[in-house]
Amino acid sequence: MKNNCLEPIVFPQIEYLTEHVHKLVQSIFDEKVALEGLVEDGHKSKITQNNLNDNFNKKEFQELWKHINHKYAYTVTYDSQELIEKAKNSINENLEVSQLRYNIVTGEQQTASEFGNTTSTSKKVGGVMPSTVKYDLVGEIAKGATLTRRTVVKILQGLSPQKIAMFQYNPEEFIRGVIKLIKEQKATMIVEHIAYNMVDGQYESTIFTEEKQQETLDKAYSSKKHILDYVISDSKVEREFAKDMDDATEVCVYAKLPRSFHIPTPVGNYAPDWAIAFEKGAVKHIFFVAETKGSMSSMDLTQIEQAKINCARHLFNNISTSSVRYEMVASYENLLDKMQKID
Repeated sequence: MKNNCLEPIVFPQIEYLTEHVHKLVQSIFDEKVALEGLVEDGHKSKITQNNLNDNFNKKEFQELWKHINHKYAYTVTYDSQELIEKAKNSINENLEVSQLRYNIVTGEQQTASEFGNTTSTSKKVGGVMPSTVKYDLVGEIAKGATLTRRTVVKILQGLSPQKIAMFQYNPEEFIRGVIKLIKEQKATMIVEHIAYNMVDGQYESTIFTEEKQQETLDKAYSSKKHILDYVISDSKVEREFAKDMDDATEVCVYAKLPRSFHIPTPVGNYAPDWAIAFEKGAVKHIFFVAETKGSMSSMDLTQIEQAKINCARHLFNNISTSSVRYEMVASYENLLDKMQKID
């Protein structure tokens, strides 16, 4: 026991099993979640090597990579009072907190392990149950929403008594809900006020191979124009997109960007999906950075997701070179349609 925590003793020979042992112990409390992904088909073929190939060395990709591998920092300047007003209005209109309940089950014992004629009654908890847990309401919201305590206090002061009362019967859900709604309002404001500046440092080409290659072949697509031998697709949409790019005569070379390649935004880091170099003369803009989504409807995206995408569009389309464009697309055909409309 160290610092009131259990400190496991793990022999070096079996250290690689630590994560799985933790999951196994967690399954005592939550079998469905804890065991997810723990048991798999050991006979599935796995990709042990996924190396950079000759496509990576093509001058078209090297030129594209020089355009996009910079690192950036952002600044956002907006009126705090505007955020306060929008946040408190959103919370007053949209915050919903479920009241804590408990179930009373009664029945007649028929055998040692079975009960019959059971009935269940659900009752609401009247208020906060006596507990040693203390909530720093202002501090928790300030930390979660990345705001000053003073700004959070002003937002809370603008809430109706009915909304404030929700904290009493479910504090944790109240805090989560308020943070979510504040961040959504921040997300709607940041794009028009954000500015990106290049900073020291670049992404190295090693980011394409440094991730562990433990994917099975059913997630891998053997590509002709990708910079690695295999494209590891996260969805059917991505797999079809990669196949279409391999077949397209106008595509010269492309890369599935790793998660470690990202741009910072005020609502979290954003990692686009693809970097594409087209054949010169085939399209107006030679280089593209793209995000593939199964649905193009903005209604299917959260405000935070939409804000991240808008920040990426702002960076690549306005701050970067005019040779690089960014778009969110549902398919390769959709990308071609968008390219025709770009000025």
